[in-house]
Amino acid sequence: MRPILNIATAGKSSQKPAKTAPGNIAEVQQELGLPNAPAPAQLDNIKAQLDLVLLALECLAGIGSEAILKAAADLQLEPMAMDRVSLWRLRQSNPLRKSQGGRKKLDVEEARSLVLIICHLAKENHELIRRAVALLEQLTEQNKPPHSTSLLGDFIDNFCNTYQERMDNGEDTNPEVLTHLALKLLIDLLFYGGPNGHRRLWLALIDRSVRG
Repeated sequence: MRPILNIATAGKSSQKPAKTAPGNIAEVQQELGLPNAPAPAQLDNIKAQLDLVLLALECLAGIGSEAILKAAADLQLEPMAMDRVSLWRLRQSNPLRKSQGGRKKLDVEEARSLVLIICHLAKENHELIRRAVALLEQLTEQNKPPHSTSLLGDFIDNFCNTYQERMDNGEDTNPEVLTHLALKLLIDLLFYGGPNGHRRLWLALIDRSVRG
């Protein structure tokens, strides 16, 4: 736990993250490139990672389909011009989910759009995320469990319960593993809501998809 928290501490900044203006979206999307066409297994991994990050946002800040669709509209993301059903099908394409009914393909443009949406939502909830990470650091220094505070306790419980409900291996996954995953994603969100968060998330997705 402590090495992860040390990374978060080093990445802190007193400045509020700058918002990405819709007019800059095309330029930002061009920055999110791939050296080669992704293999199907790589895209599956990217789908899974994006869905988990969205799950962490959902469990911490109560973000649902409406907030995601609003973010897409605010950013003027044409590939994400969809309704609640289409968004549900896209998230159901995560290979980790119990039911994969719906569209099973995620193209690169949709992946880029989801990256921008996640970072946009992380920026909007940056203060909440920072407060949660600060509490985690404090509790770790005091050798106290994260459940010592309602904010972290509720987040972990929501994440673990939702993961077990939605994911194929959820019921067989050790709660300690899910707790560690939830806290890791929380710290990741701190970076994704900061400057160049879209690059951080995109590079992390590529790196994890290559490593498998």
